[in-house]
Amino acid sequence: MEGAAAAAAVIRHRTVEANGISIHVAEAGGEGGDGAAVLFLHGFPELWYSWRHQMEHLAGRGFRCLAPDLRGYGDTDAPPEIESYSAFHVVGDLVALLDALGLAKVFVVGHDWGAIIAWYMCLFRPDRVTALVNTSVAFMRHVFIRSGADAIKTTDHFHKAYGPTYYICRFQVQYTEPHPLPFPLRTYRFLRFILYTYKLFDCLFF
Repeated sequence: MEGAAAAAAVIRHRTVEANGISIHVAEAGGEGGDGAAVLFLHGFPELWYSWRHQMEHLAGRGFRCLAPDLRGYGDTDAPPEIESYSAFHVVGDLVALLDALGLAKVFVVGHDWGAIIAWYMCLFRPDRVTALVNTSVAFMRHVFIRSGADAIKTTDHFHKAYGPTYYICRFQVQYTEPHPLPFPLRTYRFLRFILYTYKLFDCLFF
């Protein structure tokens, strides 16, 4: 990659006021038209940084790339109320971000939690989506649309399918006061295992 392509691939950062919060967004590429803009949505526990290689690659080929830290992550504001993290809020953040950047439509790329938000963005605001690529989360009609006899909340679906010890179900546990992490989570060996596992996956798939 040389010259103009290399310059376009440089990742820039800014903070955008949108939907009542400050959103940190990483950008690469020029100020291209709507059809050439790509919106990357990270998973948990991740940040915009997960997409740095894809951003550099596509920006060098003429796309405008955007990767925000989603609500509650990284340098984006984290409202204290649980109710502030619904799909309506997070999709609202993205729509407001596109408005602030002057983009009518984007290609959407989502992974993990970001893939769930991407599905909801397509359902709530299909007029803002040119095309969609999602990884790790398939479309589940009874979960995302919630109509008919089989309709079920996302968290209830995971509880029913995998049981109360599934990691997403554990995220729903609320404590009435500050609470220490369970002993295994505080051990050096456990934390090293988690970090090594992520490194192993990087070697296998990236």
